[in-house]
Amino acid sequence: MDLMYLLELAINGALAGLMYSLVAMGIVLIYKSSSVPNLAQGALTMVGAYVVLVFANGAGLPMWAAIPLAMVTMMGVGLAIERVALRRLAGRPIVMILMMTLGLDIFLRAVTMAIGGGTARPLRIGISDEPLFLGPLLLNRAYVVGAAVALLLFFVFVLFFRTRRGVVLRAIADDYMASWAVGISVERGVALSWALSSLVATAAGVLWGSIQGVDQSLSMLLLKGITVAVLGGMDSLGGAILAGIGLGALEAVASGVLDPLLGGGTRELVVALVLILTIMIRPHGLFGRHDIERL
Repeated sequence: MDLMYLLELAINGALAGLMYSLVAMGIVLIYKSSSVPNLAQGALTMVGAYVVLVFANGAGLPMWAAIPLAMVTMMGVGLAIERVALRRLAGRPIVMILMMTLGLDIFLRAVTMAIGGGTARPLRIGISDEPLFLGPLLLNRAYVVGAAVALLLFFVFVLFFRTRRGVVLRAIADDYMASWAVGISVERGVALSWALSSLVATAAGVLWGSIQGVDQSLSMLLLKGITVAVLGGMDSLGGAILAGIGLGALEAVASGVLDPLLGGGTRELVVALVLILTIMIRPHGLFGRHDIERL
């Protein structure tokens, strides 16, 4: 097989992997701040894309205004989820919180289906369909933009966790009771993490929605996101970026080589194997702390 073709697959896959990292970053933000494994991140990604459509198509706003407004709206949704559904579970067994986030995922998908229907809707944010040429290589322009957004948000959150508020969130994740004892508002900290995660989910939903359309399939990005988060380390933003690059390149190359022989389905197989093997061999991920719990 042509080596240049494999290189093109790997580069485009790595760029797509950075977009998977956007979903993973939302998962990591909540886990890093509150030790809660969030299984509703895929549904939040889908809802964020639908909210953009509501503002752009329903309200007639230009996309440059619809996207920021949707991000603010989704931050409010994240705050509401924490306040209504999760605050009363603070200090309860982690399995109860895990089941709550799974229930939220099902609920959000059902409500979106009931309101928006099941038909895929296009989301045009101004990214050209024309490929970018890097010498003889063809790069997907949408993947390039998505990768740039993922890296930008990564650096913003790295800086955030070095601020006073970021340190407070990390302290809450380490020990709820100790944080309460020293006067830290655990409730506000956890609510902030859900708001930030919902903001990131909207960014991911907009970018992926512009590529594949907006429908229920966006919620399935949870599988890619959770795999990237587990592989990189559930408490590591940097791990999410590196794991996303690796997973994206691996599944793209495997798909390009094996799909013609097997008839398809290689991408899902690669993701499932990576998730299973990571949990079996290195449950704390490549860059996660050894003493944290794993799904």
